[in-house]
Amino acid sequence: MGAKTRVITGDERRARLAVRHRLAGGARASSAVEVVNSLVALHATDPASVFLAVGARCRGGAAGAARGAAGDAGAAHAAHEVGDARGSRDAGPVADLERALYEDRTLTRMHGMRHTIFVFPTALVPAVHASTTRDVATRERASLLRHLTAGSAYDADWLAETERLLLAELAVRGEATGAELGAAVPRLRAEYVYGVGTRQEGPQPLSSRLLRVLGMEGRIARGRPQGAWTSSRFRWTLTPARPDPSDTDAHAELVRRWLAASGPATEADLKWWTGWKVTDVRKALAAIGTETVELAEGIGHVLPGDTEPVPAPEPWAALLPALDPTAMGWQYRDWYTDPAHKAALYDRSGNIGPTVWWNGRIVGGWAQRPDGEIVWRLLDGAGEASGQASGKEARAAIEAEAARLAGWVGDVRVTPRFRTPLERELAGGGSR
Repeated sequence: MGAKTRVITGDERRARLAVRHRLAGGARASSAVEVVNSLVALHATDPASVFLAVGARCRGGAAGAARGAAGDAGAAHAAHEVGDARGSRDAGPVADLERALYEDRTLTRMHGMRHTIFVFPTALVPAVHASTTRDVATRERASLLRHLTAGSAYDADWLAETERLLLAELAVRGEATGAELGAAVPRLRAEYVYGVGTRQEGPQPLSSRLLRVLGMEGRIARGRPQGAWTSSRFRWTLTPARPDPSDTDAHAELVRRWLAASGPATEADLKWWTGWKVTDVRKALAAIGTETVELAEGIGHVLPGDTEPVPAPEPWAALLPALDPTAMGWQYRDWYTDPAHKAALYDRSGNIGPTVWWNGRIVGGWAQRPDGEIVWRLLDGAGEASGQASGKEARAAIEAEAARLAGWVGDVRVTPRFRTPLERELAGGGSR
């Protein structure tokens, strides 16, 4: 008689999430690099989300002060008045994250899974590129050349020379904006007719698309933004030579890292997260010898030896940003999100907005108003679904997280790129 398949319950998955995603108080990280290494990837389509995701998971002076205040019943109301937290502002994650991205280069912003920009540990970039980005980059280059030659007099040789001049200019400058490169390399200001003979036909500049292709190929990377940390207008810089692992090794490495952070997960979860074919997912699972477990939604996979029960951490709360890697981590989300709340929390494309968490479940949403106030609301039924999220302890913890966030964000205003119904309502003055 074969051994019985290990059952991992929703409670245990939420305990794993709290610790491995650095959300419980005792599991919080001391640096941005530690956060990204733990989660594998941070969604970076919206630049602010990266900083907010790190800030939610790092220890900080203001966090301790806020928690201490929230533990006192008389100070709980003061924690709600988040403007009070600004007087003793926490430095937050900004300087540390910018140093890792732009100076130490221990983190890299690049195209990854599902044609989307993420921030990865730089050491993982070769595996991400070989398993995920390289094939997409090949198709993007072919598409660019096809459109360029169909819509202009330029050919492959002209494009190759333009690239040579661009890369040489970057080598001299160290980093530059697209506009600066266009001024130095006039060829980049060329235009071609996109979509000849279609309804999309129209002029398109070469520079932005060529920079995108070179970035996907790993030849250049996004550097410091123009303006504040919320800006999406980046400078460009050359990338150093990196290892080029085989497809098999790269697929296995990325799945191994993700399961360490987010396992157990089903094949469907992995297929969704990676954007790969299911055959590639199965090959990677076989290569690393995963163990199967039983989940509410079906058969799940964990790394070898990762079947032991995980003790529940202390009660915890978190305010996570739009597109956070925890909220967007799995295709099947009923074990941490009430399906009845989907309409309030997601946009029409399936992007999740800012969320409030209590003990491993999404219980509400939050927003920043134009005056900087951080406001939040529990959704109907959240108390029953999450162990009394509406209770005194939960509210105090959530208030403390709001105060901590306001303390380091300060005068910066953050509006999610993909806005959701609840976030819009709260930001516009809707009641809690």
